[in-house]
Amino acid sequence: MPFIELLFSSVLSFAFILLLIRFAPKLHLVDIPNDRSSHKKPIPKGAGIGFVVAALCTAAYTNFDLVQAHALTFAAIVLVLGAGILDDIKNCRPRMKFVVLLFAVIMLYYDNLAITWLGDFLGLHVMMPSLLVLPFTYFAVVGFTNALNLIDGIDGLAGGVSLVILSTLLIVGITFNDPFIITIAGSFVAALASFMLLNWNPARVFMGDSGSITLGFVIALLSIKALDYMNPTVILFIAAIPILDTMNVMRRRYQRKQSMFKADKNHLHHILLNQKRDVRFTSTMLILMQIVFSVIGYRSIGQDDTWNVVLFVILFMIFFNLFDPRMRRRKKKKTAKHPHTSVPASHPPEVPQVL
Repeated sequence: MPFIELLFSSVLSFAFILLLIRFAPKLHLVDIPNDRSSHKKPIPKGAGIGFVVAALCTAAYTNFDLVQAHALTFAAIVLVLGAGILDDIKNCRPRMKFVVLLFAVIMLYYDNLAITWLGDFLGLHVMMPSLLVLPFTYFAVVGFTNALNLIDGIDGLAGGVSLVILSTLLIVGITFNDPFIITIAGSFVAALASFMLLNWNPARVFMGDSGSITLGFVIALLSIKALDYMNPTVILFIAAIPILDTMNVMRRRYQRKQSMFKADKNHLHHILLNQKRDVRFTSTMLILMQIVFSVIGYRSIGQDDTWNVVLFVILFMIFFNLFDPRMRRRKKKKTAKHPHTSVPASHPPEVPQVL
């Protein structure tokens, strides 16, 4: 994608987001802080409207023939964006988003975007049974869309991680000369870069569900298209941080016999933030981790899926034990058992966990 068109997407996104910040109160797009929030004052939200519309406009301007050829896919993106906007304004029930995503995935399916194979394991090419293609694609898209939405908890994190993932998919598209991936990924990378200027801590605006669920959906559909060139398990690394975060949280909820859908503060960013008390450090570290995982994923293209799965499971176990919210409590108990152990005067006092 030419530089001038990337610049067009970035400038358009910045302008749209600034307009949204100005009119956010009138549009009822303001995030009011609560006990789970990391900010203390109302912040405009819904910036996803700005950067998604900018990206779609750029894609249409850059390659209108492609947009026409894949009208169902672009209509699905608009449908998901609409659901996100409605949720930002009215705080809709999760069921509404699941229904909208079902229709969106059906549109992808009829545009020949679906998961039809699971990979090569020890030389065996594992195909998805035709009756399960649509249900499994829906499960995968909804799962990742929700995973990205869950990491949107602190300034710069969801946007930064999405920027890394989309950039990696853009490189895949350039490597294999795929205009579909190049056009969509390039437009979103440029538009998202402008958003990051306004969302980095201290944030002036939040992306809202209009941004997080649309980004999750776009990354999912681009990942499905990228399966034309790479193993399915490579996606586990290219999109590792949202996936690992969701797997960690779900496993801990299962261990504690809690509802899988119950909100808590056991996400990776919560745990790291409670240890370091630094939003910028937390976002930066998780974004850097995503860069490392994306590089591993790109280098794993063509490798047997068995070894990719083994490596990912090892990484999951490392993350599960490294980001363990119980470690802090164990340290406190250990200190209580040894009262003669002094604590440096400069050590900051304990404060409640924050989002």
